[in-house]
Amino acid sequence: MSESTSRRVHVIGAGIVGSCTAWWMRRAGFDVTLIEKNVPGEGASLGNAGSIGLGSVPPLGMPGMAWKAAGMFLDPMHPLTARLSHLPKSIPWFIRFAMATKRSRVESISDARANLLAHAGDALADLLHQIGHSEMVEPRGLIHTYENKDKLAKGMYAVELRRKRGIRVEVKTGDELREMEPALSDNVVGGMWYPDVQDCINPMRMTKLISEAFVAAGGKLMTAEVKGFNLGAEGPTGIITDQGTLPCDLVVIAAGAWSRKFASELGCDVPLASERGYHIMITDPGTLPKIHLSSNDRFIAISPMEHGLRMSSMSEFAAIDAKPNHERAFRIIKEATNIVRGLKLDVASRWVGSRPSMPDSLPVIGFSPAFRNVLFGFGHGHIGLTLGAVTGRILSQLAAGATPNIDISAYRPDRDFTGGHLPPSPHA
Repeated sequence: MSESTSRRVHVIGAGIVGSCTAWWMRRAGFDVTLIEKNVPGEGASLGNAGSIGLGSVPPLGMPGMAWKAAGMFLDPMHPLTARLSHLPKSIPWFIRFAMATKRSRVESISDARANLLAHAGDALADLLHQIGHSEMVEPRGLIHTYENKDKLAKGMYAVELRRKRGIRVEVKTGDELREMEPALSDNVVGGMWYPDVQDCINPMRMTKLISEAFVAAGGKLMTAEVKGFNLGAEGPTGIITDQGTLPCDLVVIAAGAWSRKFASELGCDVPLASERGYHIMITDPGTLPKIHLSSNDRFIAISPMEHGLRMSSMSEFAAIDAKPNHERAFRIIKEATNIVRGLKLDVASRWVGSRPSMPDSLPVIGFSPAFRNVLFGFGHGHIGLTLGAVTGRILSQLAAGATPNIDISAYRPDRDFTGGHLPPSPHA
């Protein structure tokens, strides 16, 4: 029996990152149990806007944004908001976030994001091919729309961040965009076309298909809630769940927004925040765009999907279990009628969920600094669907004692989370 097949790996969290990790671990020959307290894919993976954002090089925090944050919070039509009751807990996160918006750090963070994104498409395509479901991702491209020429001009910095790191971007007039996507209204004066961005037609179904393929390959899926760990001198020896205690050799924390508590218990306190997003689904929108749209004026993602149109927005900093504010979300999302002509807003369903966001817009990938039998893979913010497969592949390589084919030092768990650990960018 090989070392890998005799080693018990427990992956906590069956969202897109955890499911991909479990698949790659099983492919590497490990005895893998995937632990999920609910149904695979029903967390942030369910609500994802569906874009495989291979061009998502710029971080969430851009230069000058920290000074504008107060105005954003006070604007009832801005998607960035924080619950007053949660704001004191969020202040340390926002201090780091503000430090990460320095221009030099934005450049370095963009390098680190581009480093992962350069491998993300191939990793996901490879995984979907292996499980026989390549149809889950389609090469539709992405349009960033603008209704304001001044905002379009200011958006060129993000374009240059992408271009300098190899992302194809075409700046187009409103008429040129309408030739590509006739559903766009005359309010759109221009925008950007990203031809290499892809779309997942159903993020939850894709996540479930991956977890099902993992089980079919001999992996074990366990429905249980993790309560804590039995710790020995070298690290966790058992995982305490509501179904009993599981002996373990290697633990992988891939629990999305719920990862902070587990990471803290396993030797690493990370500044992970619950950044909640909202969406509505419309089964009969009247007009169904053929291309994924993202409004850079109104901060709305408009995603054609398998069962209708999904419209997403909001970056709400609140407790994971806080009562949803669907009313505010709908006030913002309904502005999509200014972008898509003839759009009907007959809402079929609403959703809220928590993104696992780090202040420097970089995920946490690597071994716990306290224990060599604990791996972290969380904190992907808005691009978990995009980076799930490549993160899982990296974690499986680390588990096998191999050196990943990607430099992962930028994502280490013991960094300062302000971008200060990164080298100066050669593109700055």
